[in-house]
Amino acid sequence: MIELVRYSPNRQEEWNALVGRSRNGTFLFHRQYMDYHADHFQDDSFLVMKHGKLEAVIPGNRDGGTFYSHQGLTYGGVISTEHILTRDMLEILERLGDIMRGQGCSMMVYKPVPAIYHVIPAEEDLYALFRCGARLVSRQISSAIVRPRTIPLIESRKGGIRKAKQFDITVRESEDWGAYWEILSEALDSRFGRKPVHSRDQIEMLHHRFPANIKLHVAMKDNRMVSGAVLYLTGKVVHVQYIASSEIGRQTGALDLLFDGLMNGVYAAIPVFEFGTSTENGGQVLNENLIFQKEGFGGRGIVYDTYECTL
Repeated sequence: MIELVRYSPNRQEEWNALVGRSRNGTFLFHRQYMDYHADHFQDDSFLVMKHGKLEAVIPGNRDGGTFYSHQGLTYGGVISTEHILTRDMLEILERLGDIMRGQGCSMMVYKPVPAIYHVIPAEEDLYALFRCGARLVSRQISSAIVRPRTIPLIESRKGGIRKAKQFDITVRESEDWGAYWEILSEALDSRFGRKPVHSRDQIEMLHHRFPANIKLHVAMKDNRMVSGAVLYLTGKVVHVQYIASSEIGRQTGALDLLFDGLMNGVYAAIPVFEFGTSTENGGQVLNENLIFQKEGFGGRGIVYDTYECTL
């Protein structure tokens, strides 16, 4: 009933079409997104056939004796249509395990797609992971607003909005990735000693490949960018990929005004507004200042999990 076929570039159109009609796929699984860092990962993705028809794909890569689903993506796992049932999912992971063992792999690392991205329920993989003895090894917490029920902003966020208006902060969509990447890089380096996951060239390339899905919105003071956010639009979810402010932006409440305009204006009709994770070290460390800001906008917890399974 179930057959796993290794992905090859000549099947790109089939792959992308499946992602488009899946119940839990986003543009991150399109090959034009996945393959931007193909030189960093040994791709080992699969197409899943049920009765000879393509009904799922598994984005994956191998590194040594471990199969990942997928190291270069925030989430992954089995991306499927509604025709994949629970018994099918058990068989899919069993067959994947058989293939990987045959290639010398002894471990699988699996990052399921969080439920907020599902068009219809798609958690059969979590049950199958339980059945194969998978262990939860990482749990990152993110903050999201799910409409129509929302939580009012706390007073400090309202105060920031008032302050930003007093300083004549304006907000708009932007194509000035260079100016924003300077702000982002400086903020990450000074506060966390890190660099952005994407380089400026990479994010601009991805934006040009997916102009409807990757957006930059910024706050300006005196025609100078002071804050901004990179958004990933995935149908029912607005996901904040990057947030950053300059010192002037922090002093003037620019991000408060920006997010108010995004949540209650530009993207008010999209069901889920997700601020992203506020944890480090696989979830063991909570950045309390960061999550305070997100929860102050009314965001509440959803998790990004990672499982390990011995093959």
